[in-house]
Amino acid sequence: MHETFTLLLVVIFLALIFDFINGFHDTANAIATSVSTRVLSPKIAVLMAAVLNLVGALSGTAVAKTMGAGIVNAGAINQITIIAALISAITWGLFTWYFGLPTSSSHALISSIVGSAIASVGTEAVISKGVYKVLAGLLVSPIIGFALGYLLMMVLLHIFKKSAPSTVSGLFSRLQIVSAAYMAFSHGSNDAQKTMGIITMALVSYYGLADFHVPFWVVLTCASVMALGTAAGGWRIIKTLGVKLVNLRPINGFAAEASAATLIEIASRIGLPLSTTHVISSTIMGVGASKRFSGVRWGVGGNIIMAWVITIPLCGFLAWAVCKLLLLAVG
Repeated sequence: MHETFTLLLVVIFLALIFDFINGFHDTANAIATSVSTRVLSPKIAVLMAAVLNLVGALSGTAVAKTMGAGIVNAGAINQITIIAALISAITWGLFTWYFGLPTSSSHALISSIVGSAIASVGTEAVISKGVYKVLAGLLVSPIIGFALGYLLMMVLLHIFKKSAPSTVSGLFSRLQIVSAAYMAFSHGSNDAQKTMGIITMALVSYYGLADFHVPFWVVLTCASVMALGTAAGGWRIIKTLGVKLVNLRPINGFAAEASAATLIEIASRIGLPLSTTHVISSTIMGVGASKRFSGVRWGVGGNIIMAWVITIPLCGFLAWAVCKLLLLAVG
């Protein structure tokens, strides 16, 4: 029992490390466009994102329930399974942050959970319906994000086509602060809940609980740690999204953030874990393509998409391998 409780503590510790990394890895999701358009200074943007990530993370637990009870059978796995998944997701998060690649923490975590569950229990631990639902959301959301960014930008260009550039710039310099705040809130409402779900999964496994309920202390802790991670800032990825991918003006930044935040919020309320990184990246590309197809630096976009593609199989295999090694070590 003592060893099992120690493993539970290890799970919580690693989950909070993942939560912190997710915070600074995905800071760019909320503030890259507002920083690149000089609407907000980097320090103010990071502070605002940290506060609103916290508020968003406290707004619900629907995504946490999907993560903790809808992908693998929490009662069939053990703490080693969860530890292996977290080690895999943390490793991938740090690797991609170092190279400035805005990859998906959601892809990494979900594929890691499935990989480690297969390694420790077998495919029977995996809830296929839940995995297909989540993967469909993760794969389709960038397409929807691109379309939303493109359409909203076209609408705005039509509305303001006769307005003076200085008037448009002044208006959207103010509106982009609102859209950046909206994006930060939506990021917290979706991403922080993933860690809540993992910790609750570990609690269900340890205590043998029949019902999946996210305790308030888990909600508050995960929200706070993600906010701290956001405050640390992920400047490498901010540069990739806000500078390298598309040349942005305030109206472009507003369109990208408003589109992405709306899509993420809808997903959060129905309990669907999305990749906030993929959504904002795709809305930025959609906004860039609305003016001209060459407005997007597709070489940078291609590198981002390639990182998306390899995340799922690589993290799944890494988690499987780590789980096998840990089982051998403790067995």
